[in-house]
Amino acid sequence: MIRQRSHAEATQRTVRLEAFTDGVFAIAATLLVLDLTTHPLGRVRSDADMWAALGGMWPLFFNFALSFGLLCLLWVEHVRQFEHIADVDGMLIWLNNARLLFIVLVPFATGLTTEYEDYLAGRLAMPVVFLSAILCSWLQWRWAMRRRETMLPGMSEGDAAAYGRGALSALLIAAVVVVLAPWIGSAAFLLFLFDGLFTRLLRGKGD
Repeated sequence: MIRQRSHAEATQRTVRLEAFTDGVFAIAATLLVLDLTTHPLGRVRSDADMWAALGGMWPLFFNFALSFGLLCLLWVEHVRQFEHIADVDGMLIWLNNARLLFIVLVPFATGLTTEYEDYLAGRLAMPVVFLSAILCSWLQWRWAMRRRETMLPGMSEGDAAAYGRGALSALLIAAVVVVLAPWIGSAAFLLFLFDGLFTRLLRGKGD
């Protein structure tokens, strides 16, 4: 393991869950590029045609970068959670599996948003999938907090609650993105640029 862990005794189930989750995230991130590689460039007879064709693909590149960046944020959150989670039970495993269900839908939702952005369902595909994945991640931490003595050894109740408040930042932003996406499309995801600031503010609240 290359990660630094805050707990000394991770169970075998925890290690296997982390490995499985890492693999799913990696596959989902890799599949995002398929929309780029399968997109036809049309008739290209000159350098100018090539540049024009690539320029016309900017919505694909934009949504690809957005989805890849958001997947990275979700994976980083997964890593941070399991720096503290020392044990898992059936409920936490299935909450993690629910999160992965939406993670594997990210390439599909990204393609829908790119190809059908003129329709409401197309504009909502990415926001709803990411909101669902973030909600599962937040619920997973809330469940670990309820089993803090066994799942979060060495973490105080106050620290666990502060972490939970910080994790709420991404969930609130994702909800706002769902509301704004029908009007401004994928640009609503740029709100995640403020996630770090909101996370610090929420974690500090009540300290």
